[in-house]
Amino acid sequence: MLTARANPVSHITPDNDVVTAEIFIAAPRERVFQAISDPQQAKNWWGHEGKYRFHEFQMDVRLGGKWSCAGNSVAMGPTAVHGEFLEVDPPRALAYTWNSSWMPVSTEVRWELEEQGSGTVLKLTHRGFAGHAEQAKNHSIGWAAIFTWLQAFVENGVTVETRS
Repeated sequence: MLTARANPVSHITPDNDVVTAEIFIAAPRERVFQAISDPQQAKNWWGHEGKYRFHEFQMDVRLGGKWSCAGNSVAMGPTAVHGEFLEVDPPRALAYTWNSSWMPVSTEVRWELEEQGSGTVLKLTHRGFAGHAEQAKNHSIGWAAIFTWLQAFVENGVTVETRS
């Protein structure tokens, strides 16, 4: 069990197929689930000026519903990700396919939210990178940053615009 910790922990399995990340967020899991499943909230915290930012989020949060986001990356230019919801179990779990403009394979992302005291342990599993070790490495780094942004948004209201 993860204890209260400010920094995310991210790992890659030895076969480079699965990226995992965990963080404790000092907020109820209903609040955390809302921040990851509401497109208006997601575009407020997901990204960092000068690196990459998604300006458009669309989410039909239901089993079989579609989602997408698009934006810009300093390193890659225009970027887009889309998929379909595989599991929607508020406020416990959210899972979807992940098809990005920069990765040659379709992968799956699963968020799990566990109550711990007055907060939430958020666990993410992103699988399907086999044969793409560099993508697994980059996503491990990316999810650690994303978890930090999410935590700052949920705990303190920090947005892309107010983040330094």
